[in-house]
Amino acid sequence: MARSPSPFKRSLPSSPASPAFWRSPVRGPWFTSVLGVVLLVGITVLFVTGLLSYAAYNPGLSPVNDKTPDKGVLGFYLFSWPTDPHWLYRLNQGVHVTLGITLIPVLLAKLWSVVPKLFALPPARSLAHALERISLLLLVGGALFEFTTGVLNVQLDYLFPGSFYPLHFYGAWVFFAAFVTHAVLRVPAAVRNLRGLREEREEREEREEREEREEPAAGKPSRPDLQQDLEGGELVSPAPAGATVSRRGALGFVGGGSLLLFGTTVGQNFDGPPRATALLAPHGGSEPGSGPGGFQINKTAASRGITAAETSEEAWRLVVTGRTGTVRLSRAELRQLPLHSAALPIACVEGWSTSDQWWRGVRLRDLAALVGYEAEAAPDVLVESLQRHGAFRRAALRANQVRDPRSLLALDVNGEPLTPDHGHPARIIVPAAPGVLNTKWVARMTFGDLG
Repeated sequence: MARSPSPFKRSLPSSPASPAFWRSPVRGPWFTSVLGVVLLVGITVLFVTGLLSYAAYNPGLSPVNDKTPDKGVLGFYLFSWPTDPHWLYRLNQGVHVTLGITLIPVLLAKLWSVVPKLFALPPARSLAHALERISLLLLVGGALFEFTTGVLNVQLDYLFPGSFYPLHFYGAWVFFAAFVTHAVLRVPAAVRNLRGLREEREEREEREEREEREEPAAGKPSRPDLQQDLEGGELVSPAPAGATVSRRGALGFVGGGSLLLFGTTVGQNFDGPPRATALLAPHGGSEPGSGPGGFQINKTAASRGITAAETSEEAWRLVVTGRTGTVRLSRAELRQLPLHSAALPIACVEGWSTSDQWWRGVRLRDLAALVGYEAEAAPDVLVESLQRHGAFRRAALRANQVRDPRSLLALDVNGEPLTPDHGHPARIIVPAAPGVLNTKWVARMTFGDLG
């Protein structure tokens, strides 16, 4: 005779709105709180480094560098991006991208741990609960949007319905506003939950000792799982399935995933053997070449429509415009000007960077002097490239960047003339600036009012 289903199995709910629908014994306030504390620290660092990355583009140089013209009060923190230390942007963006990728397993585990709350009914039990639910929805949506667009940008997959810069910028503010609201509402409970871990461990150890001695509980009631008593205990399933992994084991799995992503990404911030370990980065996994020009590039001359004919010694001229008029200079004439050297890295918004390369060329402030400006009073400059398409064909630099003695219109790198892919016949190199502001294949420079 066939066995009929047990009453328990027949009674299992089919609606996600029922707490018993979610049966994992791993879910609970302690597991969620640990992940929440990690994200609280990590996402705060991501937000700050993201704002600094945005400031590094000097978006106040409108309309040239400003990709978010309607930012309004959201640009309150903008300032002239410094040139010291020269590795500032390299460090900032390396931390931002590497940390963001490393946190992906933590974020996914956190979303998994709280998914029952997204389906809980009624939608709002009080004003505070309504605010928490709204912040949670914005938090989940914002997190998925920010991490997805960030990863796509790092992988050079520009699958956006518009420019990455305003999408990621405004998305970050929406996400962080929801994050702060949710943190204010939930962090006190998360801290209390983590403190409850010690009590839970002590009670479990005490209970095990009593069981070994076969002693009574000495008047203290046994609580087999303090998770039910902690705030957020509604995440604990009333009908849990059999355990396949402990909560600590689940955290170890999440941490292992984060370490794996860290180990296969961080190498893109270095040259040499470490870059080969960056298997998940588009500029990792292999050496970019050898010789003086054997360091990483993002866009080739061919991909930007640059031809050998227009960059030849006979055809190319640099046009410099300023207060006293316009001068046109060939590479040979540029070499007749005082040449200077600087050891500077290239660092890109996608997170990759190079070690210091040895650049040689004409100081930007000396070019400003050719068109009527004292070197120490050199103004902002608009730099235009020969490239046919792509972002930042025109880019502006602040006066403090122009005046820095290490800021060059480079003609050589590591003792040899620039290669086409590194910007021949001339390129900008500025300390601590994002890679896209170090314009390659420079055609024109306009000093003065950029309005």
